Amino acid sequence: MPGKADQAPLMRDNAAMPSPTQTPRHDPGHYAVPHAVRALVAIWLSVALGALDTAIANTALPAIGADLHSSAAASVWVINAYQLAVVACLLPLAALSDVWGPKRIFIGGILVFTLGSLACVLAPNLPCLALARVAQGIGSAGVMAVNLALIRLIFAPNSLGRGVGMNAFVVGLGFCMGPTVASLVLSVASWPWLFGMNLPLGLLGWFLGSRYIPEPPHSHPAAAKPFDFPLAVLTGLTFGAFIFTLTSAAQQASAEVIGVSALTALLAGIALLRRQRGASAPMFPVDLLARPLFSLSVLTAIGAFATQGLAFVSLPFYFETVLLRDPIHTGFLMSAWALVVALVGPFAGRLSDRYPPAALGGVGLSLLSLGMLSLALMPLDASGWGIALRMGLCGLGFGFFQSPNLKTIMSSAPANRSGGASGMVALARLTGQTSGAALTALCFSLAGTQGSGWALGLGTLTAGVAAAISWSRLWAK
Repeated sequence: MPGKADQAPLMRDNAAMPSPTQTPRHDPGHYAVPHAVRALVAIWLSVALGALDTAIANTALPAIGADLHSSAAASVWVINAYQLAVVACLLPLAALSDVWGPKRIFIGGILVFTLGSLACVLAPNLPCLALARVAQGIGSAGVMAVNLALIRLIFAPNSLGRGVGMNAFVVGLGFCMGPTVASLVLSVASWPWLFGMNLPLGLLGWFLGSRYIPEPPHSHPAAAKPFDFPLAVLTGLTFGAFIFTLTSAAQQASAEVIGVSALTALLAGIALLRRQRGASAPMFPVDLLARPLFSLSVLTAIGAFATQGLAFVSLPFYFETVLLRDPIHTGFLMSAWALVVALVGPFAGRLSDRYPPAALGGVGLSLLSLGMLSLALMPLDASGWGIALRMGLCGLGFGFFQSPNLKTIMSSAPANRSGGASGMVALARLTGQTSGAALTALCFSLAGTQGSGWALGLGTLTAGVAAAISWSRLWAK
């Protein structure tokens, strides 16, 4: 049982703490101070692990392929297996959180992620490693599906922007640190240690989450609202096949493979919509997407993350093959974007508590479009500082978009649909990033060595479109 200090409500916006004789408020948005701090540590530690693991796996892919004697094409499944598992499980787990409560999904997700990391450490060959990455992806989907729903519970509505701003900071920091951490570890140890680092941190996140994250007042026992497993399968198949189609197109797979996966996504999607018709809380949240502010914010996110995908896939090739920078220098240049996003995120989140997020997002994405244009038109003799400043401008714009947009998506959904809204945030991000990667591959296939410049120019356009959509939210309800 918690003590009296644990029962005192968390006060925000410099409000005074009640005296011991006062009756604590039973506000679902306010939790005891020790609980809130420890719960946030659990949430952000788990979120950081997911971001860090993704960046580490991308960086370590050549070393993994060489050690397991796998071709580059086959080694890509270390990335694809994880990504497909995340996309297939996001919305089903988000829907399940509306039934069982986000806490159960969160602690289950971090535990599965940690066990999947152990399986990665012990994997003797590439197929076993890919299966272990599937387990990691399922666990990561559980964390990603509910982390913003938990943030919404802990922070009061008038300070929600601060919470999502810190969340963006943690994600950006994880991505920023990933390449550096991977390089340092691989310089002294083999690649399994990269996944082994997750074990103690994952267990810590699981322990803190199990002990200190409370259940929301609106959660119900699973028996009161049966979970539709066939619908979950259809949802996973729809979005898994959709992302597989984009990935296959990016890797220039055969027309038969692309056609079959696209047809599978289409048919499963039709079956999905028919099965969930009339549901009060549909797994694919068409009820939330019917809200103009919510749907416009999701579209804004897809456009912004497509721009990020175009940049992050094309820029390493541009720096190394066009500007003739070495891989280490390229890694530092790429970090400038993520570092600025991490620094700007909390500040932008606080601003979104005072100013319209639509305007902040519009300004940020306009800056992102300008930054992408400056990269596309960059001279071949640009200095390292000149490149870093252009990357920083992109990070500044992206940072001003991300936190306010997250706040808008979460606050525009009813409290009992926080799980579905949180799932759509992650799905929009993955869809945008995968679309950006596919468009980059198309640019390279059409323009050869000039494809990176084409991709950066296309990113200028997608960021501009996203900015226009963001501004349009000023008139949405």
